[in-house]
Amino acid sequence: NNLSEAAGPNTVVALFNVRDRDSGENGRTSCELSGDQPFSITPLAADAYALVTSEALDREQVSEYNVTVRVADGGSPPLSASKTLLVRLLDVNDN
Repeated sequence: NNLSEAAGPNTVVALFNVRDRDSGENGRTSCELSGDQPFSITPLAADAYALVTSEALDREQVSEYNVTVRVADGGSPPLSASKTLLVRLLDVNDN
């Protein structure tokens, strides 16, 4: 994904769905981000999520992010999977 550094907070970076074929609690999923990054996850509907910016971005400080999304189910023990997204910031003329 390419994202302008001028994107403000709550800008949608990616939309994704998570599916667990189990039923009941075992089929419920939760998502979280690994590490400290200027992004957050917003639940949209059952098993649908958006990766959004949580603060202003500055390409001169960080030009790209590896954003790792970790998904876990409600089973006991919980099963999990992760996916890493590369987000590149596009430069905006700051002058």
